[in-house]
Amino acid sequence: MKNFTSSCKENTAALKALLTSEDILVYTFYTKDGKECAAVYADGMTDKALLGEALARPLAAGDAPPSAEEAAKRILCPESKLLQSPCEAAREVLAGNAVLFVDGAEGALAAGLKKISLRAVAEPPGSIAVKGPREGFIEDLKTNMALVRNRLKTPRLIFKTLTVGRQSGTAVAVGYLDGIADGKIAAKIEERIRAIDIDGVPDSSYVAKFLAERPLSLFKPAGTTEKPDVLAAKMLEGRVAILVDGSPIALTLPYLITEDFQGAQDYFASFYRATASRLIRFFAVCLSLFLPAFYVAAQLFKLQLLPLGFLLTIAGSVRGIPLPPGAELFFLLVVLEILIEASIRMPKYVALALSVTGALVLGDTAVKAGLVSSSAIIIMALSGIAAYTVPELVGTVSLLRLVYVVVAGSLGPFGVLLLTALILIDLVTSDAYGCPPLAPFSPLVKKDLKDSVLKAPLANMRERPAVFGTKNKTRLKKNLPR
Repeated sequence: MKNFTSSCKENTAALKALLTSEDILVYTFYTKDGKECAAVYADGMTDKALLGEALARPLAAGDAPPSAEEAAKRILCPESKLLQSPCEAAREVLAGNAVLFVDGAEGALAAGLKKISLRAVAEPPGSIAVKGPREGFIEDLKTNMALVRNRLKTPRLIFKTLTVGRQSGTAVAVGYLDGIADGKIAAKIEERIRAIDIDGVPDSSYVAKFLAERPLSLFKPAGTTEKPDVLAAKMLEGRVAILVDGSPIALTLPYLITEDFQGAQDYFASFYRATASRLIRFFAVCLSLFLPAFYVAAQLFKLQLLPLGFLLTIAGSVRGIPLPPGAELFFLLVVLEILIEASIRMPKYVALALSVTGALVLGDTAVKAGLVSSSAIIIMALSGIAAYTVPELVGTVSLLRLVYVVVAGSLGPFGVLLLTALILIDLVTSDAYGCPPLAPFSPLVKKDLKDSVLKAPLANMRERPAVFGTKNKTRLKKNLPR
């Protein structure tokens, strides 16, 4: 059947032929003049109480409506949609809505009666802030859109909802501020999302992979956040937001690496404290990345780089160690990654015991047994802890750290400098959605340096970041008192 007829039984049979699962139910009732009506819905996804009160009761109290349009006027449901084909009706039922058929009325009516158990809006565990809002996104697209709109109460906020996934039919919303965001970037993102042809999209990370301009890059293709206030702030700067149904993580494009060094609470503290925090994060990432490689290179190639007292301490600690410095530190970093992966996937109380076991057995006992040196343990621990000052870059830093250790053990300081140059060349030459990831440092955009690794006072940030090419550049029209 291509289109629905005026027969309730035929239409119900055609829809059930498409949806053969046992949890697709049919609720049959009759109008006052004896005409048959049927509501098809998915058990567990549709609110049965509303189905009876808002849909069945108003129709059963009167004569049968002559058309689906008239039925839409009688039911007590703010969301309704006219349907003509079984394929359209099947999508609505699988989305949690009820599809109504009335004998004698051609077509069908979809009523928005979706009800799915969701967790409450709470502070996301990966983005805990000392100061500032504590709301976090959840796994429901409409709730997440409402959280954003609650912070941006403007008609310029535009959401466009697309459907992705042949089997999953996942809803993806592209949001931006009209007149502030670059319309060409928003259109390009929509085009990329429409072109996705995959069975299912369980999380926003799947969409991010299709939006990547350079899929083989070590660095992530899009910004991520779990907080509505952060997403609203990024949209006010001219970025485009992507929300995916079933995922609490929102994507933002274009993406700058400096975003990951900026914390949500930086904008709720003094600019002195925010600047200090960002410098500490930047130093910690560099420490995590280069300290193990520098330790290996200094032992093997350039021992004169170390102070004499420190050199004598290291020489005493590595005496009798069977492994060379590069292999020793590489082994310890791999053990650290194994412990992290195991602690994430184990139950909470077992993970606590695992961390104690790792610290005692693999740390203190290994040093006493002469398998590794105490200085290597300290380097490994300091490097591992420092990486988590910027959680968004942990994955990239962990991989690069291992590569740096191998290069340092093979080529020494020259290899470390060469690898750093190659990474910088890759970042400088990349251009995602018209925005280089190293901006505002490369290319140098002096105006945007006010909110990069350093943070200027709010009174000095009168314009939006120029690197995004926003139409409306003015952010603050009246200066605050200095």
